Amino acid sequence: MLAQTPPMGWNSWNTFGWKDLHADVVKETIDAFVSEGLKDVGYEYIVIDDTWQAFERVDGKLTWDSERFPNGIKPLADYAHNKGLKFGIYSCAGTYTCAGRPGSYGYEEVDAQTFAEWEVDFLKYDACYIPANLHNPTLYKRMGQALRVTGRPILYSICEWGKNQPWEWAAETGGHMWRTTGDIDDSWKSILEIGFHQQVGKHPYAGPGGWNDPDMLVIGMHGRGNVAAGGCTDAEYRSHFGLWCLLAAPLMIGCDVRNMSPLARELLLNRRLIAVNQDPLGRQGYRVGQVEYAWEMMDIWAKPLADGSIAVGLFNLGDNRTQKIPMAWEAIGLHDRRPCRVTNLWTGDDLGVHTRSFTSEVAPHDGLIVKITPER
Repeated sequence: MLAQTPPMGWNSWNTFGWKDLHADVVKETIDAFVSEGLKDVGYEYIVIDDTWQAFERVDGKLTWDSERFPNGIKPLADYAHNKGLKFGIYSCAGTYTCAGRPGSYGYEEVDAQTFAEWEVDFLKYDACYIPANLHNPTLYKRMGQALRVTGRPILYSICEWGKNQPWEWAAETGGHMWRTTGDIDDSWKSILEIGFHQQVGKHPYAGPGGWNDPDMLVIGMHGRGNVAAGGCTDAEYRSHFGLWCLLAAPLMIGCDVRNMSPLARELLLNRRLIAVNQDPLGRQGYRVGQVEYAWEMMDIWAKPLADGSIAVGLFNLGDNRTQKIPMAWEAIGLHDRRPCRVTNLWTGDDLGVHTRSFTSEVAPHDGLIVKITPER
């Protein structure tokens, strides 16, 4: 069974976009997954986004851009597999991809079989250039069925930007993850809108085998790359990663992992946070509530875990001051007199045994992620 926990990997789009994607980048990224320890903590999919294709089909089949990928796609899949990783590719439900390359509309079965022959493990399926009056869910069902017919286990990532509420129907198409939003960019404004605002209330639609996808991680981009929009502070990247882990979101890295910053390495390799994201219970975190003080907002999010503990995020969304954020036991379903041990999941520090509530100071745009474990 695919995607029993949220998929983890890398996608070329955020850094390389339509211009700089080529075979050497892919191979070097695969090598970096091993040398940087990303494979060891669970990241496994290497996904190439739009512009790998030639501008025309050959004998009705997709083929590769011979300048960027002179040896084709199958050798890259083989290279990933030989390193113990999995390989992913991109196509589109419309007549063209977003970059104007051939789309899969009308060629779903042919393209699915091509991907299977190349031993692809992951398909990101976009939604540009869909013919008028065609229903997105129908086109996604067609590709889902075509993938199943191949007999190869291919993780199906639906990317129609949340326009038709895919969280309500994508699992029926065979989807394993589905975008709930438009594209993220490397800015606090984007993280705030896509993560903290647009994911509220979507937790009932995620679980083992199918996950809400608030788009790829921008951690480590630092204002560079294809989705550059000013970049984020260290605190903002912490909040981004912490929230995505609580959301049980797919963790698809977007930065150039061949040249990670110390902060990106620290966050992306944090085993405690990854364990929250990959928890086998498969519950997506939800917003417990908000605290407002001096016209600034603080969010509290919680994610129940398989061992009976609860991961909680205290996020200061305000711009101006460090805030004390209180979280009462009743808000997360615990008896107010139940003693619970609190652990800082960023550092592993034991914050002691508490009853009734836990309060911590959090700097602007930052987030503290803790694990609350009832004492036996």
